[in-house]
Amino acid sequence: MAVDPVAGTAHEVAARAITWLHANRALGAFADNATADLDDPNSVYKPLGEAALAASLVLREGVTGGTQLRQARELLDFCWDELRRGDLLYERQLRHTMLTDPLECYAPFARAGRRHHALEEVLAHTSAVDAITELVPNRRLAVANGHRVVGIPRDDDWDALTRATWLGSTPAPWAIDWFTAYCATHTVFHLTDWGARPHGLPEHVADYLAAWLPVWVDVWAEACQWDLVGELLIVGACLPEPRVDAAEWEAFAAVQHADGLVPRDGEPVAEDPSERFRDHQHTAVVATVAGTVALSRLLGSDA
Repeated sequence: MAVDPVAGTAHEVAARAITWLHANRALGAFADNATADLDDPNSVYKPLGEAALAASLVLREGVTGGTQLRQARELLDFCWDELRRGDLLYERQLRHTMLTDPLECYAPFARAGRRHHALEEVLAHTSAVDAITELVPNRRLAVANGHRVVGIPRDDDWDALTRATWLGSTPAPWAIDWFTAYCATHTVFHLTDWGARPHGLPEHVADYLAAWLPVWVDVWAEACQWDLVGELLIVGACLPEPRVDAAEWEAFAAVQHADGLVPRDGEPVAEDPSERFRDHQHTAVVATVAGTVALSRLLGSDA
């Protein structure tokens, strides 16, 4: 069977992006001995979880090639070691019962076989008593999917959780802003477990996205919001009938630097390596996931 020509573009984007993440991983390390009481969870802790997510999906799909699989394993192990092989997550969940970020950060490691049994016992307990903080609707989906990935039994009402989101009500498609668009993309990511369960999307939501994704991609590509464009490309790849448009992928690939960096927006990219990594690490994660999931769906590995 002939492979869609955009598969080559998706593969190149993902391969370059994870190569950049792997080569610069030391820039994402904790500066000192971090404890469970993090001063700024968004500075190092959250990006480590995001890098682990990208690596876990490269390993799950297994379509990007031997070099990228090695890089993904090494990147995942680096992140796991930075989190003290799960001990930091365990201590954080134990001390701060209502937080959900230890579960959300742990799920990619569990997906890739890095398990911490004491943490899972605590997560199972907090899940049983539903001891989590109040969350916006798409984040409740993140928690539900985190439990699903880790393997902690729950009776989440996925239909109700979906209806509570902006996307679940399929509102007027022009009634969307930058923040809401990110919420919508993550609704799709968690419902489908990043493309592994494309039929987790209700039919009316899938139809709505198939109709309006081209418009949203065009709008945010014109605004040079490349991080959001990449997330929308992931959404397209997660649909039951994957939407992988050659022109959109060529535009996204065109902004990627030769070393694999993908700029988050149209602003100049700094020369300082630490600043480059801090500013554009998330977009490299997005590009890795987008290219990997799109390639996997095009090759039919979800069958």
